[in-house]
Amino acid sequence: MSVASPPATTRTARRASALGPGLVALCGVLALVAFLSVTQGSRDIGLSEVLHALRTFDDDGSIGSTITLELRVPRTLLGILVGAALGVAGAILQGVTRNPLADAGIMGINSGAAAFVVFAITVLGLRGVGVYVWFAFAGAIGALVLVYAIASLGREGATPVKLALAGAAVTAGLASVTTGIIMTNVDALNELRFWQVGSLAGRYAPILTGVAPFLLAGLVAALGFGRALNGLALGEDVAKGLGQHVGRTRMAAFAVVAVLAGAATAACGPIVFVGLVVPHVARFVCGPDYRWILPYSMLLAPIVLLLADVLGRVVAAPDELQVGVVLGVVCAPAFVAIVRYARLSEV
Repeated sequence: MSVASPPATTRTARRASALGPGLVALCGVLALVAFLSVTQGSRDIGLSEVLHALRTFDDDGSIGSTITLELRVPRTLLGILVGAALGVAGAILQGVTRNPLADAGIMGINSGAAAFVVFAITVLGLRGVGVYVWFAFAGAIGALVLVYAIASLGREGATPVKLALAGAAVTAGLASVTTGIIMTNVDALNELRFWQVGSLAGRYAPILTGVAPFLLAGLVAALGFGRALNGLALGEDVAKGLGQHVGRTRMAAFAVVAVLAGAATAACGPIVFVGLVVPHVARFVCGPDYRWILPYSMLLAPIVLLLADVLGRVVAAPDELQVGVVLGVVCAPAFVAIVRYARLSEV
């Protein structure tokens, strides 16, 4: 005799009751990974030295305290903020565009940031990551605004299909211009390649304090989009029937994404796969409810990013692999598995 499966509402209620404790567990995992990021690295420092530096938070001039407080702590905090920003930005982009492959790279953010960095190098003669960060931020926001403006042309406005097409067009155009410039300018090529690989290395406290207000404000604002994204997932007509202003919601969502992905890309370069893969993992765990997908993405993404960063430091010690390279190697097979086994159409 077959046993009837529980109603969908019962299954949903059971899942929701487990998601709250799941967030608490993820906070614990993130704290553990952050501790691992501070204590492990390409240079071997005793655990007692690290704990003493963290407990006193005073750089006494020793190698251990200097590396811990001036290099590893800012690097870890930046990894947490950047990972959370990329994860949430990817989830919002996939929800707004209803495109399971939407991320900062596809929507022109990375290409816009790279184009402005090249402009700073070739035209203004500027050097250094601390200077690039603001040009990259401006370029990322400018590219996303351009994508939305192009997609908004016409009677239908910025539909998901038009947003995807406009993003692809802007990305291709800016990438072509950037490539043309750096192929004829050796200085631009040498400077850009260190930023474009995507890395947490060499990002010191001034960069962290410079982008942290943007990232924190964007994360707080992003968590309020859950209900609106749930409405968009049902289709524009249904969302309008529920009283939602679709155009206004998209504009607000794109503004938040511009701040999050723009600041993250400006600080660390174009870090791939985090904003693309993590929202699908969160969706697999949480179901289609964006009120849970957004906070889960905000916690899962920095865990993935910091683990990849630690792996790059430990595997290649005393040198290190940049986190963008490690993520490309590790997350590409994971995304292939998602494409193979998950239903990407359900965004």
